[in-house]
Amino acid sequence: MLILVTGASKGIGFEIVKKFSAQPELLVIAVSRNVSSLNSLVKETNSTNILPVKADITKAADVKRIVDTVKKLGLRIDVLINNAGHIVNKPFQKIKPEELLSVYATNVFAPFILTQNLIPLLSKKNKAHIVNISSIGGVQGSSKFPGLSAYSSSKAALCGLTECLAEEFKGKNIAFNCLALGAVQTEMLSKAFPGYKAPLQPKQMAEYICNFALTGQNYFNGKIISVSSTTP
Repeated sequence: MLILVTGASKGIGFEIVKKFSAQPELLVIAVSRNVSSLNSLVKETNSTNILPVKADITKAADVKRIVDTVKKLGLRIDVLINNAGHIVNKPFQKIKPEELLSVYATNVFAPFILTQNLIPLLSKKNKAHIVNISSIGGVQGSSKFPGLSAYSSSKAALCGLTECLAEEFKGKNIAFNCLALGAVQTEMLSKAFPGYKAPLQPKQMAEYICNFALTGQNYFNGKIISVSSTTP
């Protein structure tokens, strides 16, 4: 089984890779702009089923590198986890256009384009599962916080994209689901809520995501699932 994870070098993404790598029947393509931590993990664990790929998913040439890597393996992707994220914490009127574009480039445009490119490489034997990692702040009716207009609206867009793709590919043996995560003690959370202590560690959330990625397609399609024990 082949799994591809973006944003894999730290936080939840890194813990997802570690969790999957403990299952020898799984091969994990771990994508990140900086793969030093992933290379260290491979050495420390003598892992043979983690393949780090250095790539910036907002760049077309790097998306091509990811696609070429999958093609060279001669395998089909069973699970794609669009986990990479970028945040700007600023008052609405102080957010610069380039900052807004940077947030949307990582949180919306990149998963859109990467998914477009990888759909032809998805498993035809098993039901493929594409899991988009959003935020509880991007869910309608949830609590919103000052300074996160760019981030939360981008995550709302990712939720909407998930629903659209689930409908468009209905009957194609592909499931699209979105996990809207609540507070987890990550670097990104610290940027959004300095000093706040989350009830969950990345390892705990990664365990849930891994289990959902492997089984959720049997029960859900086009769903936005809030995974939050507290707000923020």
